[in-house]
Amino acid sequence: MTDLSPAYHYQVIARALEVIDDAGPALTLDALAQRMNMSPAHFQRVFSQWVGVSPKRYQQYLTLGHARRLLADRHTLLGTALESGLSGTGRLHDLFLTWEAMSPGDYARGGEGLEIKWGWFDSPFGPALAMATHKGICGMGFADEMGAEVALEDLVRRWSRASYIEDPMAIRPLVDAAFGGQATALHLVGAPFQIKVWEALLSIPSGHVTTYADIADAIGHPAAHRAVGTAVGRNPISFLIPCHRALRRDGGLGGYRWGLPRKRAMLAWEAARTEM
Repeated sequence: MTDLSPAYHYQVIARALEVIDDAGPALTLDALAQRMNMSPAHFQRVFSQWVGVSPKRYQQYLTLGHARRLLADRHTLLGTALESGLSGTGRLHDLFLTWEAMSPGDYARGGEGLEIKWGWFDSPFGPALAMATHKGICGMGFADEMGAEVALEDLVRRWSRASYIEDPMAIRPLVDAAFGGQATALHLVGAPFQIKVWEALLSIPSGHVTTYADIADAIGHPAAHRAVGTAVGRNPISFLIPCHRALRRDGGLGGYRWGLPRKRAMLAWEAARTEM
């Protein structure tokens, strides 16, 4: 693995997150690089390769107030987005070529008769577990917060009767396309209410955010804020279905199945690219 790989970059970012959380955004580049046991020039190069902006600029995106600024400046009104025709197969998000939901009958059978291939991959946000059926990616999670074994159990438990085959080479083209910003296919497995929530999430542009309340309004269940939050948390394809873009009404991050530091890193990564 080269020192410019996405996984290496995220490891540096993850360590820097802890340092920045402790020291705050006033930490200088020299001091931050020293805490990371790297030269300032090398540290700056790694950051620039990973996110495209300077460490100081990136620190601004990592502050706790950034989520509130995103909500104020880039708040996507999902009702308008959905009414404008952004929902529907092939038009939900420019990252995805198609998506297809499992039928209610298949969902009730727990994926019985479905073959799911899986493997671990480097990603911009650390080791990623990806799963796919013959129709597309059906699962994605991250290991840093809970460990690889628990992450695997979490995704397998959602389709307990499917057949699982560890075969990363078979699904690598889908995963590489997804993290490379190219079109790929998704195969969603969830209850009808969950599918509606995930569809709404897919209409949020990169670098923008919305609230749980807006999602509830957009899917026609304005009083179901808590149920929406549960459905967001049950998203089986993290990052690709961007549940990290859902915030509390007050701009708080809310929860994230794979760890709040990763949610903040994803929001910062996308915000920086939007402003480049």
